[in-house]
Amino acid sequence: MAHFAKVIHGVVTEVLVIEQDVIDTGLFGDPSLWVQTSYNTHGGQHPEGRPLRKNYAGVGYTYDAERDAFIPPQPFPSWTLNEDTCLWDAPTAKPDDGKLYRWDEATLAWVEITLPSEVE
Repeated sequence: MAHFAKVIHGVVTEVLVIEQDVIDTGLFGDPSLWVQTSYNTHGGQHPEGRPLRKNYAGVGYTYDAERDAFIPPQPFPSWTLNEDTCLWDAPTAKPDDGKLYRWDEATLAWVEITLPSEVE
């Protein structure tokens, strides 16, 4: 079985686990609307060294035929598309200190998340 994304006007509307020959029957609509995706591909990387279309497709993702890549929705207006991974990069790197952070678009900064058990 393989994973296929239904792409209408460049946007993924559905993802199925299905055989190519079933897609080819037209039972699920026009076979040309279905594009294979790899569950194990993320940021152009695959554990077995065979990435497919940069990222695993999800509903709402864009399929860019020129890049032959699935691109997730842009999380914030300030984030830019990384051409190598087809993922979105924040204007500043997320701190790598083991703490939890969230992006604050108003200040264009990572803000540490304080868990309730840590509040005095």
